[in-house]
Amino acid sequence: MSSTSTWPVRWRKSSYSGPNGGDCVEVGFGIASTVPVRDSKDPHGPALAFDATAWTAFVTSVKNGDFDA
Repeated sequence: MSSTSTWPVRWRKSSYSGPNGGDCVEVGFGIASTVPVRDSKDPHGPALAFDATAWTAFVTSVKNGDFDA
């Protein structure tokens, strides 16, 4: 996948991110039907791209605790 720096994306950092960085992810908005996710410490590096429906199902599952740790 190419660098995300050329994507027309608005990035949002996780609300669980601390002020000192740490293990953070950013979720991108602005690409129809695709949700890019990247490491906030490497904003010009690669990103994973998820289908919007799959991303919504994942986030819903996490919020509901529907997973085995």
